[in-house]
Amino acid sequence: MSDYEALIIGAGHNGLTCAAYLAMNGLRVKVVERRKVVGGAAVTEEFHPGFRNSVAAYTVSPLNPRVISDLELHRHGLRIVERRAQNFLPAPDGSYLLTGEGRTHTSLAKISPRDAEKIDGFNRELEIIADVLRSFVLRAPPNVVQGMSLNTLREISNALETGNILRRLSIEHQRTLLDLFTLSAGEMLDDRFESDLIKALYGFDAIVGNYASPYAAGSAYVMLHHAFGEVNGKKGLWGHAIGGMGAITQAMAAAARAQGADIETDAGVREIIVEGGRAVGAVLDNGATVRARYVVSNLNPKLLYTRLIAADALPKPFRDRIEKYRNGSGTFRMNVALSALPSFTALPGNGDHLTSGIILGPSLGYMDRAWQDARQHGWSREPVVEVLIPSTLDDSLSPAGQHVASLFCQHVAPQLPEGMSWDDKRDEVADLMIATVDRYAPGFSASVIGRQILSPLDLEREFGLIGGDIFHGALTLNQLFSARPMLGHADYRGPLKGLYHCGAGAHPGGGVTGAPGFNAAQTVLRDHQALFL
Repeated sequence: MSDYEALIIGAGHNGLTCAAYLAMNGLRVKVVERRKVVGGAAVTEEFHPGFRNSVAAYTVSPLNPRVISDLELHRHGLRIVERRAQNFLPAPDGSYLLTGEGRTHTSLAKISPRDAEKIDGFNRELEIIADVLRSFVLRAPPNVVQGMSLNTLREISNALETGNILRRLSIEHQRTLLDLFTLSAGEMLDDRFESDLIKALYGFDAIVGNYASPYAAGSAYVMLHHAFGEVNGKKGLWGHAIGGMGAITQAMAAAARAQGADIETDAGVREIIVEGGRAVGAVLDNGATVRARYVVSNLNPKLLYTRLIAADALPKPFRDRIEKYRNGSGTFRMNVALSALPSFTALPGNGDHLTSGIILGPSLGYMDRAWQDARQHGWSREPVVEVLIPSTLDDSLSPAGQHVASLFCQHVAPQLPEGMSWDDKRDEVADLMIATVDRYAPGFSASVIGRQILSPLDLEREFGLIGGDIFHGALTLNQLFSARPMLGHADYRGPLKGLYHCGAGAHPGGGVTGAPGFNAAQTVLRDHQALFL
């Protein structure tokens, strides 16, 4: 007799989403979380006395509107506000680009009238493609299966439906979609624009969480991946959850508990119990055993299969393949407490630009050199840094008159070369990141009164992000759509009966979306109904 019908490992946002949907449909659900708080990487914590911030994940856009609605997250306290400007890109020569509703065209025209004429067409092209691809977010991709069975027929039907969705695109947009999946962002952007700053705006989206040059093949898709989001019904915008990213997961936990889900924190998993080729539960770090009919993992797939399941319990070809599953996003994450707002040389003083994502990476060439340098040296001596100051939109995060900032920094090597350790180099690289901001906003370093540093190794230890990978696996063509996490397992089912994937290592991938959690729940529910109809 199972203790529960579903055991979910990991109370990150996808695990909580999956739990809420399963409990909503009458299943007895248990969620176990290694950390002392729910939320996974989407948490708000005090990192310096009186200063709170979104510790890892730090901004809102891809969170799916249906998940927000179905789980009634607003009723459970979630409130999301838009940035007053979307992005600010200062250049070393004093020029800048400021984007957002009513701003982008005017700002870009000062730099390149030619690009200002082209930008609306490019955005429309991306939006048309993103609109069609949004249709795939809350559905399982076609799964590759062997032999003939009812499941085979189901997947053939899924493939036909997928083809029909793609037919909504004109042939020209289908060609662009092919380019987005195969070309580099740099190639596409160089072909369309002349201004370094507008190319850097889109190029940054191509390297966020992607340890690669913007000229790497496939980076154009990563750029597109960041165009799927919306805030309060407005597509393509970025926003802030009042109270930080933890407000999202606290609302999700409240929604799951309201449906009867049991959530236990400080309850890490030591191993998955496998009996007769089926996952039947888990042994916790404290020795307790939790048994369930369905075991649903919100972990990075490589972490799940190489650390929590005995090798001889898995098919050898699967085990060999998952060991090669590629992680590592080149991310170095910092939270800083500030005595005052920064003032940028390119646009001094306070203003709406300080509510935006501030991108310090003025050209594609700069971003390419940052990656090359990190590969050789371990970290870029001229890194790419996005600065976000959420306290400009949310005064609950810091004392009056003071502020908090998120620094999302790239590129750094997930594993340092020549035997170096991130434990030894963490502070040195943190100093470099702050000095980089200081070059664009003199006095920034002097305003830092506290800081939290998360190297790739820290992100792995604290949040289970292998190699610091914020996406639970690289968004490369061999790890996307029907190949995520690998061919034959895109339907959220693992290689063992009763085992499922609900995290960002499943389609549609990374970002705080809730989509993998939603999709995995639908798969579990279908299997449950098939057993009990």
